[in-house]
Amino acid sequence: MASNMNTNPAVTHHEMVPSNMNTKVINPVMSHDSGHHINPLNTKIINNSVPKPLAATRRRGGDHDHHQMFIKSDDNALIKHIEDSHSPDGRDLNVKPLLHIIEDIMLRAAPAFPDHLHGGQAQAQAHLEGLEHKVPHAGLTEILSYLAYPIHTITRELISKCSNKEDVHSTTMALLHLLANYSWDVKVVITFAAFAQQYGEFWLLVHQCTTDPLAKSVSILKDLPEIMERTDVLKPKFDAITNLINKMLDVTKCIIEFKDLRSTSQYAITQELDMLINKAHISTAAYWTMRSAVMCAALLLNLIATGHEYISSTSEDWEISSLAHKLANMMDHLSKVLELCYQKIEEKRQQDAFEALVRLLKTPHIDNVKTFSALIYSKDDRLPLFHGTLKRREGLDVLRRKHVLLLLSDLDIATQEFFVLHHMYEESKAQPSRPESQYEVVWLPVVDKNLSPWTEAKQMKFEEVQSTMPWYSVAHPSMIDPAVIRYIKEIWGFNKKPQLVVLDPQGKETNNNAYHMLWIWGSLAFPYTKSREEALWREQTWNIELLADSIDQNIFTWIGEGKYICLYGGEDMEWIRSFTTMARAVANAARIPLEMLYVGKRNPKERIRRNNAVIHAENLSHVIHDQTLIWFFWERLESMWRSRTQQDIGETDPILQEIVSILSFDGSNQGWAVFSRGLAEMTRGKGDLMVQVLRNFEHWKHEVTDGTVFVPALDRQLRALHSPHHCTRLVLPGISGHIPERVVCTECGRPMEKFIMYTCCNE
Repeated sequence: MASNMNTNPAVTHHEMVPSNMNTKVINPVMSHDSGHHINPLNTKIINNSVPKPLAATRRRGGDHDHHQMFIKSDDNALIKHIEDSHSPDGRDLNVKPLLHIIEDIMLRAAPAFPDHLHGGQAQAQAHLEGLEHKVPHAGLTEILSYLAYPIHTITRELISKCSNKEDVHSTTMALLHLLANYSWDVKVVITFAAFAQQYGEFWLLVHQCTTDPLAKSVSILKDLPEIMERTDVLKPKFDAITNLINKMLDVTKCIIEFKDLRSTSQYAITQELDMLINKAHISTAAYWTMRSAVMCAALLLNLIATGHEYISSTSEDWEISSLAHKLANMMDHLSKVLELCYQKIEEKRQQDAFEALVRLLKTPHIDNVKTFSALIYSKDDRLPLFHGTLKRREGLDVLRRKHVLLLLSDLDIATQEFFVLHHMYEESKAQPSRPESQYEVVWLPVVDKNLSPWTEAKQMKFEEVQSTMPWYSVAHPSMIDPAVIRYIKEIWGFNKKPQLVVLDPQGKETNNNAYHMLWIWGSLAFPYTKSREEALWREQTWNIELLADSIDQNIFTWIGEGKYICLYGGEDMEWIRSFTTMARAVANAARIPLEMLYVGKRNPKERIRRNNAVIHAENLSHVIHDQTLIWFFWERLESMWRSRTQQDIGETDPILQEIVSILSFDGSNQGWAVFSRGLAEMTRGKGDLMVQVLRNFEHWKHEVTDGTVFVPALDRQLRALHSPHHCTRLVLPGISGHIPERVVCTECGRPMEKFIMYTCCNE
């Protein structure tokens, strides 16, 4: 092997690389053994001399022992020594194709021994099935045109220095000086490639010697058959080397990844990111990876040189294990720094995307397509929408120049909520030619993957919810960028509770939440703008129609017939019996036609169902059989409160006070009742006061001269019983969006205190 080496003392160092590359001349490196300058291309193997085992070399002491003391005594000095060798000329070389070839060699060069040679090859082949199609060769020819000569030179340098028994550190430093003009990733890959050639050639002979006559003859000259019989010594050794090689590959990939961060990331120039990358200590990682390659090359050459006389040593085993452990720790550190870097880059990307989105949605456009293209990522998928009725994918053009309601919710949208939305949507679309039907709804599922990862269970839940929606929805939550999720939460104020954001035909936001408008007025609120909301409230007065709406169609009939209407609620069945019996008795005594309707309590549960059954069975009053409509009554009332508090009105606004009163009734454990006649007369009261007033009807019946004055008379009696001890409490579940800083009590007029309350779903 040594006699075949062709050396040329006249060749200078700068000829390591092609002449068309701009390189610096590097000072020659001192040989630790000879004290003379070593020209990297003027290397030679001493003919007819067999290097002593590496362990024996270590026992000699000398420079190696001095170096071990040097590393342990002053790590900072070692780092400085490494970085002083670095003088890059600014070339940007893509060594990934070359690293893929190295990895290919290392995977195929699976250690195999005579008793399981064919089995080892079969196992390696199983791992490498189809690898030829996976290894990207693009750019390999170009990078080899630059680096083939340096790789060949480093290969000869490794052979020379190992033959001259130079210690591993000195050899590694010599390689660093030889490769001074290259970046850290290129230094490592060149050294790795040089070792990969030796390692690959060795195992190529071992694998082919039983089937190829030429390989068999060459392996006999190298004494490989007898060497490979030493399974007891070599198998543990090569297992350890394989483990070390895997660590080298991992660290090398990380070093390249750090280089890519600096060269390809548009955010890499930030000071914060630079500081993070500097903490990775790439130079140190490059040194120890190259040192590991030198160590493995020395062991391999030592094995070939000593042949069947090779003796494994504890110090060799310790150094291999130590290097693997060191690289594993480095890999752990590099991975953590990389993760932080990517996190910072993603934060910067999201911040830029968020700011761009804010600017975009403030800018007037000809139509709304640009806005939706920013909200829904469709670059790689031209059909980002799913039509719930037609069950097919659609492009963003179907929304062009239309009023669009963006339905914002998580995956846990309530059944009742969805039922009412579905009903209102279908009702508004029943006559497509009407102006109030000229809008589309698009569901944007607000799923923050930064808070919880996307799972198969969430995918199934998403598909389940999506399949029941008759309107448009995003084809998949991944099409909503994290910056859009942030915009939805910070600018549109989304916080768990479903929300409807209104965009006009030009993509301009006209209402960040029209949910309350839809709940209160339905399609009458079209086009669901803030100005339309203000106009509707200006036309509105407090009456039974606003309060009850369409929870029971009988209400409109009763109003038309001039009947008295009583809505009442609560959970206490004994109070319900007492109140309804007394109310009917008073109505008979006053000779007024009275209809009563039980509206239960917010979030109706089993107790309300039982109450409904008893009231119906005992014919105490009318009931709402559909629990969803009971839920809607209270949800709509809360929507009125939220909508009304956003208007420019005072605390003593009569409509707001009436809304707060009814909501506060539900917050107590008592019953309550509202009496009304037509659209002008209304009064309300808590259960205990209402029963007390009705029980004392004999004392005030003289005020009821005819049926038309019953409600005003009842109202006077209730107000006469008001006192500071009859204050109320207002409980609003699932608070989100605008919340007034101050709410006054409807009984005493003083500001109410704000508390946080946690409740369970139990009865």
